[in-house]
Amino acid sequence: MPTIVVDVMPKAELLDPQGKAVTGALDRLGIAGFSSVRIGKRFELTVESADEATLATVRTLADEILSNAVIEDVVGIEVIE
Repeated sequence: MPTIVVDVMPKAELLDPQGKAVTGALDRLGIAGFSSVRIGKRFELTVESADEATLATVRTLADEILSNAVIEDVVGIEVIE
């Protein structure tokens, strides 16, 4: 059965408090080389078929249910066989 992966990230222009916290923790741990971290969400939907109708449904779900359009962007929808 195929899996459809939906990636959702905070809008670029908004502050990401979780990402800021991780960036600070990396700095405190002495781990260098990371100027910022952004944290998002990943949804894995196992489907019977990854046909065009199912993908259209997933796009609608991603926009209307899985993400908050005010503060988040759907950045990727990928089919994994």
